[in-house]
Amino acid sequence: MNFTEELRREADGLFDAIFEHPFVRGIAEGKLEREQLIHYIKQDYEYLNAYMRIYGIAISKCTRREDIAMFNEQIHFILQREVDPHLNFCTAAGVTYEELQGYPLAPSAHHYIRHMLTVAHEGTLGETMAALLPCPWTYLEIGRKLIEEIQPEATHPFYDWIQFYGELEKDTTVKLRAQVDLWAEDAGAAERGRMKEHFLHSCQLEYLFWDMAYKQEEWPVPMQAAVL
Repeated sequence: MNFTEELRREADGLFDAIFEHPFVRGIAEGKLEREQLIHYIKQDYEYLNAYMRIYGIAISKCTRREDIAMFNEQIHFILQREVDPHLNFCTAAGVTYEELQGYPLAPSAHHYIRHMLTVAHEGTLGETMAALLPCPWTYLEIGRKLIEEIQPEATHPFYDWIQFYGELEKDTTVKLRAQVDLWAEDAGAAERGRMKEHFLHSCQLEYLFWDMAYKQEEWPVPMQAAVL
């Protein structure tokens, strides 16, 4: 069993909980409230912006061109391709993508981003990639599971979203898993322990991200606009 297979086994309960989350079930059933979709897009737009910046931090630590190219390819993927599932949700919600950009982070999204940034600044490349891996991996498995379960037709309101993550994410996840396995081989026991901890922490935060969107999470005490 390689390192990422071990990670997946330990996270099995977390993956199952994500599969059964009501937001994910709402995607399957094509039944989500407009405001839930809007909240998700607002937060995921900012999350993916941060995700690309974390790739940039990783690039600054690379010593091999091959690693720089891998991270650069992932930045390009987010910029050019990951707009598509957002647009699917925007269509379902009846809004434009542009009007949902530039909003403040909700607590769970803020926590998730700060977790990944801290690992990127303080940890190794292996630790950073272990913290980033649950995002593409959980989305790939959600997409595959929904394709198998509901076999959506083009008339399904979230058909494009399901197909995107169930099919297009495969190559991304395979590449990132292979890289994490390589770094784990060269890491000592202490570093592998940190990689596992970061991975599981991010899996928990993936669940909280879905929960944040479903509940339209906001900060508990509203902030008043400054009076000039």
